[in-house]
Amino acid sequence: MFGTNLLERRSKPERIADHAWQHLVSAVNSAGDNIRDTARSARHTSVGLADDAGDVMGSAAEEARRRATRAFDALAGRRPALPWTLLIGATLVGAAIGWAAGTAARAAGSRDRSVEDIEFVDVERPDSPAETDR
Repeated sequence: MFGTNLLERRSKPERIADHAWQHLVSAVNSAGDNIRDTARSARHTSVGLADDAGDVMGSAAEEARRRATRAFDALAGRRPALPWTLLIGATLVGAAIGWAAGTAARAAGSRDRSVEDIEFVDVERPDSPAETDR
């Protein structure tokens, strides 16, 4: 009650200034919250973009390092090493395909062909030329 009486006793310009001040404080706080949310969102987005860029730059740096090493070896007269992993992998795949083809060929060759005896029968037709010769 006491505070209400004091607020009522102020002059109109003081009340308007107080109301404007409260409105300004509220707007600044709201803007601060919005800026904070925007900054947080921008930070999350920039972290994701930085990670993606780091991955791209890391792979590009690795490729550059690999090419530089190969160029240095070529200038030094060294031959590149054989890709043993690729050769061993191709050999294993070839062996697996050969084994599968051999197994299929053996299975096809060992089928029991005497399942049913086929009997051929001569059919005499009434208009056949064989009858006229007899």
